[in-house]
Parts: sequence; C-alpha cells; structure tokens
Amino acid sequence: MSDYVERDPRFRALIAGSARLERLWTGGRWLEGPAWFPAFRSLLFSDIPNDRILRLDEADGHVSVFRQPAGFANGHTRDRAGRLVSCEHGNRRVTRTEHDGRITVLAERFGGHRFNSPNDVVAKSDGSIWFSDPTYGIDSDYEGHRAASEIGAAHVYRIDPDGTVTAVATDRVQPNGLAFSPDETILYIADTGATHRPGLPATIHAYPVSADGRSLGAPRLFATCPAGLYDGFRLDSAGNLWTSTGEGVHVHAPDGAHLGTILVPEVVANLCFGGAKRNRLFITATTSLYAIYLHANGA
Repeated sequence: MSDYVERDPRFRALIAGSARLERLWTGGRWLEGPAWFPAFRSLLFSDIPNDRILRLDEADGHVSVFRQPAGFANGHTRDRAGRLVSCEHGNRRVTRTEHDGRITVLAERFGGHRFNSPNDVVAKSDGSIWFSDPTYGIDSDYEGHRAASEIGAAHVYRIDPDGTVTAVATDRVQPNGLAFSPDETILYIADTGATHRPGLPATIHAYPVSADGRSLGAPRLFATCPAGLYDGFRLDSAGNLWTSTGEGVHVHAPDGAHLGTILVPEVVANLCFGGAKRNRLFITATTSLYAIYLHANGA
C-alpha cells in the first residue's frame, strides 16, 4: 500500500516518491513532543506515561533514556540559544535545560495559581516562549497527577525574557499544538476540546500576531480534522502546515487546503522536521517513532 494519499496536485512537489515511511523505534506508551538538536544530531521526544524523555542518535539509530523521571514531560522545543525547553505535565511548569544540564523554571504559575499541565511549546525570535495549557496532565494519573484546575480554564500563554507571563489566547476549550508561520505573523493553535465536549469540532485556528509581536487578533478557522484530532504540528519553509491526525500526517497549504496525507499505522501525536537539511519528518505515533524524507524543509 502506498504511504501517501494525494488530494491536491501541489502535494506531489512536497513528497519524495521513492521515500518510504520508516519505523525507527517502538516500545513507548504515548510518544509526544519531538524536538531536533542539530549540534549533536539527536532527536529528543517524550514517552509521557513512562515519565521519561528519550533520545534518538541519528548517527547509529540508537534510542536511549535522556531523562527519567522527567516530570511527565510532553512538548519540547529548542530555544534560540540551542537549549531544551520542556512542558512538564507532572510538575505543571515550563522549564529550560541549560547547556551544563541545570534545569531553570521559566514559569509555573499565573495570577498566583498553578498551571493545568503545559502541553506544547514554541520559541519566538524575540526570545519569548509561547505554550498551551490544557488539562490532560491533571485529568488522571496516567500522564501526570490527578488534580483540580486552579485557573479554571485552559489558555495559551507567552513568557517574556524577563519572566513575565501573559495569557494570549483565552477562547479555546483545550488548546494543544501550536506553531508560528515562518514569518511569525500567524500563530496556529489546535483545539482538542472534543475530548471534554463531545461533538465539538477538532480544529486548527489561525491567529494574526500583532505588529509588536506580543498579542493576538481575532482568529479564523484554518482547518477541521476529518480523522480524529489535530494534536502537534509544524510548518515548512513555504508555510505548509504538517499536522498529526488519527490516520497519519495531513499536509495543509497556507490557504488551508488539505493537500495530502502521509499514512501512519498508529495514531499520530506530534512531529517535527530534522536532519542536516531539515527535510526529514520525525513522527511520534502512540507507541512508535517514525520518519520519512521529504522534498520540503522545516521552517
């Protein structure tokens, strides 16, 4: 069976026809949060229920434990200085791992209340860190620690370089994956609120970023998921959005059109671009880590 389903001719230019989906590793419970670190040719990713961060060494394909316990870490990103920034479900905070291995807490409260369970995170060129805070890590003891929400809602926040935390999107039910467009004029946010409100559409909304880069305008609906939920996603250098779904990876053009699908045999949670030329898509899908080479380069 083909690894691809084409829905728009534009999809062909993004896919290396001879490249096949590869399963690089299996043995997790719910894999998430892949982040590529070019300096040591490694991918870090989370196995949330097993409370560990794993490391794939691209040189030999070996996967090892990078950190355990890991605060039930979910999403990760690399900041502009090449440091690991992590969302920790269990500790209900966002942290940064310094170059010497020390862990710095970037944010753990808003308005005096603990966050729910920071989920996905992106770094902006101005040094700010933006993250989503749904309730999945406090809904049960499987991906964190069961607890009541102190904030009483799920928002998206911005952490400024001076440590100030601001709520930037308060209109979502369960904000989840997020990523900026290549020029940082749009912040895309996935809403997986259907897990808590049956019948709620699974969507990605596009929010215009203000001229000063610090706030968001009124969103527009970008896409509605026909197969499961949109979770984590990333954009390529041309502005196409590559997103997780229940059937694989959907690719959307900047105008929102669904161009095609990379079929994956497990439910996909998240993905990121990596490799020396940022043309290898790493995919965390339930129990396994997959990858595929593309004719597209990560933003």
